[in-house]
Amino acid sequence: MQNAEAAQAGLQSIPALLARNAERFGDRPAYREKEFGIWQSWTWAEAATEIRDLALGFLVLGLNRGDHVAIIGRNRPAHYWAMVAAQMCGAVPVPLYQDAVAEEMAYVLDHCGARFVVCGDQEQVDKVLEVGDRAPSVQHLVYTDKRGMRKYDHARMNALADVQAEGRAAQQRLGHELDERIAELGYDDTCVMLYTSGTTGKPKGVVLSNRNIIETGKNTASFDQLTAREEVLAYLPMAWVGDFIFSVGQAYWAGFTVNCPEGAHTMMTDLREIGPTYFFAPPRVFEGQLTSVMIRMEDASRIKRRLFKHYMEIARRIGPALLDGKPVGALDRLRYMLGNLLVYGPLKNTLGYSRIRVGYTAGEAIGPEIFDFYRSLGINLKQLYGQTEASVFITQQPDGQVRSDTVGVPSPGVELKIAENGEVFYRSPGTFVEYYNNPDSTASTKDAEGWVATGDAGFFEEESGHLRIIDRAKDVGRMADGRMFAPKYVENKLKFYPNILEAVVFGAGRDMCTAFVNIDLTAVGNWAERNNIAYASYQELAGHPQVYATIKEHVEAVNESVAQDPMLSGCQISRFLVLHKELDPDDGEMTRTRKVRRNIIAEKYADLIEALYDGRDTVSTRTEVTYEDGRKGEIRATLKIEDARTFPTRTMQKVAAE
Repeated sequence: MQNAEAAQAGLQSIPALLARNAERFGDRPAYREKEFGIWQSWTWAEAATEIRDLALGFLVLGLNRGDHVAIIGRNRPAHYWAMVAAQMCGAVPVPLYQDAVAEEMAYVLDHCGARFVVCGDQEQVDKVLEVGDRAPSVQHLVYTDKRGMRKYDHARMNALADVQAEGRAAQQRLGHELDERIAELGYDDTCVMLYTSGTTGKPKGVVLSNRNIIETGKNTASFDQLTAREEVLAYLPMAWVGDFIFSVGQAYWAGFTVNCPEGAHTMMTDLREIGPTYFFAPPRVFEGQLTSVMIRMEDASRIKRRLFKHYMEIARRIGPALLDGKPVGALDRLRYMLGNLLVYGPLKNTLGYSRIRVGYTAGEAIGPEIFDFYRSLGINLKQLYGQTEASVFITQQPDGQVRSDTVGVPSPGVELKIAENGEVFYRSPGTFVEYYNNPDSTASTKDAEGWVATGDAGFFEEESGHLRIIDRAKDVGRMADGRMFAPKYVENKLKFYPNILEAVVFGAGRDMCTAFVNIDLTAVGNWAERNNIAYASYQELAGHPQVYATIKEHVEAVNESVAQDPMLSGCQISRFLVLHKELDPDDGEMTRTRKVRRNIIAEKYADLIEALYDGRDTVSTRTEVTYEDGRKGEIRATLKIEDARTFPTRTMQKVAAE
């Protein structure tokens, strides 16, 4: 269906798609939610009724056209309903990160001028009340969970269920007004406003129109042949554009089912119970699951470990070829079938991936070893490249053309070009309208012809036409001797190892590369337990000599791998240290989507970086930390600095000779 046809069909807004789905898929499940261990379900017809009641309730409370409605809470059908209900009223939904501290919420609430805030529970209500003087525009609080709310001042508070009840009662009085507002919604009206993660500064409000979301949802659903029979698990932050395009844009276009887990602590169990057919996760989720698998195998019997190792070697050799439909010998097929019976099938079932037809990862580059592990199991995991400003999709990998070192070809309707400095530019139907109240940033990001600067450096492969992303353009640099420096390339290789949670590589303008490493407390703690090694804190375990020896082995293995890349072989790590604390969004060291804030880390840990380069073996430091209740504290530590072996470079001449 082309743009004009979509407009003629009246499908110019998410509420219009809702009405179509209620008619076409009325008795099919639209939402499921697990609460108190029980799955509840709503059909498209039932969801349409719930959303309309809530929209009418918003009108009773005085929601105006153009108002901003903030939504803060975990993934719940009621919170998705609140976003669509706000759209019905001509208002703009603005989802916020539920784990954001009050200070971060204050900035967004004030910046967008939200009059209404929908809070998931008492915790979110308390945050909004705490910053009340810094968010003076807030006039109404609506809360989903009534627990703990009885003794609050309800002068400007209402339970969401009560708002819906008021809406039902006002159908005769306000139904016509709501219908008029829905009919007014156009293709170029605002659908949602999503804030960037703020990697380099204050978050920016990205305004996305109905055209952006619906065209992107339509095009990408067609790309992967998504139908109303898909099942997705909505567990990623509602404030993140990925969740919005999967759980609203594509879900409303294709009419498939959105499943909401009970909470982060039950996510893996809920994933297994649902068995999604369409799944998205950032690399950190796949990294975490692989770590869990490896920990379990360490605890398994010797026979099981040998069986796992044997069949995984077969899987790595045969699995991707089978997945891509390439020719595989009969004996190898038989071996893989046996491995699927004994290892791959049970493992996929344990992970909740038995039914996945299409899986994607994005947000950060995924380590090739991690990517290949999942594909070897027969999971159709692919990569996409996107941004909030693009309504997610810029490139995707078509079936049969999946590789770990590229991010695919342009998504349907997307145009790409590479600037002289290597920066990637795109334009598409999903290109954002503007940054809210920030014309200067809008103009510097999107030009008059609609081309958007991604901030990432990359190039097209001549033979395949696939795009390869090297790193963030601002992070790609040169070392002192002129060799290319791309930290993310090395960091992703390090994070393949279950013991390493995070890594930050330095080296721009220097004569060598160095690194900070965060250990994975779960994986390393499990190792310590198996070896009867006592420890009292993360800091103590991170500094253990055997931990350092293990991390050194990983660093040197990565160096050997990096040495094989002629373009990036200068990025081998010569010295490293294991940080005494985990990098934490609450301390400003990472974004809420767990992207490293390099500038802040470089400033905060300048003394550690200096020690890495001046030849010292140890360094003493003091670091301010933020506790869960908002209090500040200080950690003191003396850190060991370790040298790592580097390897001869595989030159371009050698590659040409081969």
